[in-house]
Amino acid sequence: MKTTEIVAQPTLLDRRRLVLGLSGAAVAAASTAASAKPERDEHTASAYPVTYHRTATVDGIKIFYREAGPKDAPVLLLLHGFPTSSHMFRNLIPALADRYHVIAPDYPGYGQSDMPPRASFNYTFDRFGELIDGLLDQVGVKRYAMYVMDYGAPVGWRLALKHPERITGLIVQNGNAYDEGLKEFWDPIKTYWADGADASRQALKKLVTLEITKFQYTDGMSDVSRISPDNWIHDQALLDRPGNGDIQLDMLYDYRTNLPLYPAVQAYFRKHQPPTLIVWGKNDYIFPADGAHPYKRDLPQVEFHLVNSGHFLLEDRFDEVTPLIRDFLARKIA
Repeated sequence: MKTTEIVAQPTLLDRRRLVLGLSGAAVAAASTAASAKPERDEHTASAYPVTYHRTATVDGIKIFYREAGPKDAPVLLLLHGFPTSSHMFRNLIPALADRYHVIAPDYPGYGQSDMPPRASFNYTFDRFGELIDGLLDQVGVKRYAMYVMDYGAPVGWRLALKHPERITGLIVQNGNAYDEGLKEFWDPIKTYWADGADASRQALKKLVTLEITKFQYTDGMSDVSRISPDNWIHDQALLDRPGNGDIQLDMLYDYRTNLPLYPAVQAYFRKHQPPTLIVWGKNDYIFPADGAHPYKRDLPQVEFHLVNSGHFLLEDRFDEVTPLIRDFLARKIA
């Protein structure tokens, strides 16, 4: 009688043992070790920091913010410019979050934060300062250094004037605090400030077009091939939301309220002498280097770097600027 021999087929685990040359005991031990390994807490230091994307409701407004780094580390607040959002810091955040608790919010009407109707919300730098202050209170931040850029400067100056004891240091990237920094680019905006006329407002609509958004990322850059086109596509999509153009024109008009604050900001510099690093794109047409040099008058210990770049130098000279920032923070903040 013919018999058929049945040979058991190797299981997936058997095949893995064969390929890996592991005994059953070794496989079991490896499995046990893997299951016993604790998960990394999101706030512990890591060589590969994770950026978390969060929202908090402040005075009824949802504020989006990016957060990374250990909770018990020194805090660095990143304040973005126009026409972008915390997106401009997407590369810088993980480059700093191994040693610092980094927080980068979006203002209302920018990025992923709420965009309430103009009829029910005042789009002003005062209001932005209040909301960022409220966000910091919610997340329990009482002491922090600030990285300010463009619109981030007047938002940050309001925080510094309100809570000078909380500011541990400043990093200034093409952010103005002196009259010398407002040159030709600002002439049509100053006309709008002076007359408030609808014709003057309409003349500024070109500032929220794709042509100008792209210009802000490419003008004055030493190597445009370093600049990702995703930047202006991303920003323009948000600018093109219904009603957002008028929000931007409101903000340009409210920028006039920053100039009367400059003497108080400069007095804050002289009195408190916050450790300050300036990394300024010297080819910026919007905030030219004329606005960088006056910081030396009030902050004689300022660390001053003019970089061969334009408005958004983190896109062009990230590899040059990031070591300067890390060195400054390690010496002055950590």
